[in-house]
Amino acid sequence: MAIFQNQATLSYNGNIINSNVTTGEITEVLSATKTAVMNDYAQNDDITYVISIVNSGDVPFTDVTITDNLGAYTFDTQTLVPLTYTENSVCYYTDGILKTTPTVSATPTELVISNITVPANGNAIIIYEATANRFAPPTADGTITNKAVITATGLATPLTVSGTVTAENTAVLTISKTVTPTVITENGQLTYTFIIQNLGNEEASANSNIVVTDTFTPVLNNLVVTLNDTAWTQDVNYTYVPATGLFETVAGQITVPPATFTQNPTTGEYITTPGVATLTVTGNI
Repeated sequence: MAIFQNQATLSYNGNIINSNVTTGEITEVLSATKTAVMNDYAQNDDITYVISIVNSGDVPFTDVTITDNLGAYTFDTQTLVPLTYTENSVCYYTDGILKTTPTVSATPTELVISNITVPANGNAIIIYEATANRFAPPTADGTITNKAVITATGLATPLTVSGTVTAENTAVLTISKTVTPTVITENGQLTYTFIIQNLGNEEASANSNIVVTDTFTPVLNNLVVTLNDTAWTQDVNYTYVPATGLFETVAGQITVPPATFTQNPTTGEYITTPGVATLTVTGNI
């Protein structure tokens, strides 16, 4: 509710007389909320936002505009925008009925949705998507707070609504395999190297139960196995069946540290340095 006051002035023959002060109150009839469908995000995830506007008054608002800052935040002296609007994703409902898409204007720094009507004693719901881009904080304590300002003729004070999502805390693993040498003589020795990378912000701990399985062809003999240059013991850290070449690590023996994240001091873009575990298996064919 907003209180307003005003006072009149009477002037005559060089005299000025002030009236009494009148006081009134504007009852707010428009309210709004903003929520994200999912509470967390990872880089390149699509995030769906829902803005709900309710009109408890007897007169419709016919020219409502939503201006969304796409999560803009300050980095050093720059303003970075961690969300990228997904083109053609806006859906617009009034009182539960899908309407023609309103006017949408999107730039890298702002999303404006206009020509929205909120019926008398009714509601409007606007749904849209945005992608967490390279400026979205991927760290364990990372958040995106997406703010929108709602304006309309007849609205005494613009409405501000916001939704906050947090970075997903998880390990994200990849694995690659190389062999050296690539050309080997009979009864020669070769080494398989497995590089396990963690692109996530959380350690892949023993509880992650990481298992690497491989069937070596040709079969290897006299295995020497290391993890991060530490020697492993058969049947403690891994199992091996020489008859078939089936190699398998014991669940929980491999852990991978989390990635580290830094922001480019010039662009503000997040740079990911993955955590790494290196498993090597050497044997004779």
